[in-house]
Amino acid sequence: MGALCAAGVVGVDVSPTLVALAQKHFEAVVADAADLPFSAGSFDLVAAFMALQSVEELDRAVAEAARVLQPAGRFCFAIAHPIRTAGTFEDGDFVIAGSYLERRTRELTQGRFWRKVTLPAVHRPLEQYIGALQTAGFVVQALREPRLGDGGPWVRVPHSVHVRAVRP
Repeated sequence: MGALCAAGVVGVDVSPTLVALAQKHFEAVVADAADLPFSAGSFDLVAAFMALQSVEELDRAVAEAARVLQPAGRFCFAIAHPIRTAGTFEDGDFVIAGSYLERRTRELTQGRFWRKVTLPAVHRPLEQYIGALQTAGFVVQALREPRLGDGGPWVRVPHSVHVRAVRP
């Protein structure tokens, strides 16, 4: 996750190695998204790019984003689309192992061509992300479901979800 205020950008990650690399370019701290080390109302923007699907305590992480935001502050995040964490293509058909509606942990492969990374991911249906926003008091301003445009199988289903929510 990251946050922005008049003073600049502050990065947050649970990995000391990644934080050390980030600190070469901007301020960064080792912390859990569910327990941010910042005062209430410290930021006007919190951003999380492809991170929330790896957070075990989603409700607490979203509540922490709300806590550290100023009134009218925005929380913007992108996640792997829950349809993507629910299933995969097998011989051209999209197959969901188990139920889309049930939370479960799985590995998700990110990247294409020459560099691929496998990361742990928590599959949650989209309503759980929206529910966490509502519980934390956010109002969703925008939700987009981009797809990959290379003509491959992923052009048939959304690749990710991008959300902009505001703290009233």
